Amino acid sequence: MSTETVAGSFAHPALFYRDTDEYLAGTVPFVRAGVAAGEPVAVAVPADGLAAIRAELGPDAGSVQFLDMTRAGRNPGRIIPGVLRAFADRHPAGRVRIIGEPIWAGRTPTEYPACVQHEALINVAFHGRAVTILCPYDAGRLAPEVIADARATHPVLIEDGRTRASDAFAPEQAIADCNHMLVARAGAATLPFDAELLPAARHFAVGRAAQLGLAGRRLDDLALAVAELTTNSVVHGGGSGTVRVWYEDGQVVCQVEDRGLLRDPLAGRRPPLRDQLGGRGLLLVHEVSDLVRVHTGEQGTTVRFHFGP
Repeated sequence: MSTETVAGSFAHPALFYRDTDEYLAGTVPFVRAGVAAGEPVAVAVPADGLAAIRAELGPDAGSVQFLDMTRAGRNPGRIIPGVLRAFADRHPAGRVRIIGEPIWAGRTPTEYPACVQHEALINVAFHGRAVTILCPYDAGRLAPEVIADARATHPVLIEDGRTRASDAFAPEQAIADCNHMLVARAGAATLPFDAELLPAARHFAVGRAAQLGLAGRRLDDLALAVAELTTNSVVHGGGSGTVRVWYEDGQVVCQVEDRGLLRDPLAGRRPPLRDQLGGRGLLLVHEVSDLVRVHTGEQGTTVRFHFGP
């Protein structure tokens, strides 16, 4: 089965590998085929994988864009707009090939649901486009549950040199399963706000984050995220909300809650249009944060964002 013919012109196979040989056997021919066909190719994987693929490609590496996914995709919510769409949109004519490895053995349990959601949303973001996104999974080191989730978020599976359709493909269910309730840590500093208290909400969150050790550019980034989300709450989320701040696992965590319903699963993951004036708030939050989690339901929407040192 050709991965380029699945789901129209878009293809999104998962590659299961167990060692370096299987990793290179599944990735390098994919890259070389793209280079030979004159297709733009990008490789966004952790540093060890980058080095191995680059070395194996030899002179062909000069035709490929390489990105360290542990940096570019530290926040999984940044990968679609900042890595995948950023590359594909620069090459609108003809097929584009991308290797993206958003899930590696060092991912934390806190990050993992955002990774699964990201993989499921790729199918929505690129449906109908002439793009192939190959996603390697280290089946020798990742938990069986991770491999099971990969089968649910990828329509095509490549394993032991064989390609087949996934009989467990259910991206909508994966997206729903990752829509976790986000309950703030006990004792979190809390402030309700409305339109008149928007400046107070920002100063409150920034002040508490500074007390918890956040400083410099990171503190400025948090201030921007809080300003965007609290303004969204007033304008689109029922006119009021609550902001909470606490410290957890070496990071400052901030959460904004309101009564709005976020209906677009790709909100915050679309690059803005050139003439777009508004609608960039959640995208900016993804850009500046180390991790963003969103829960939305009939009772409202919660956005949680993390900042490390």
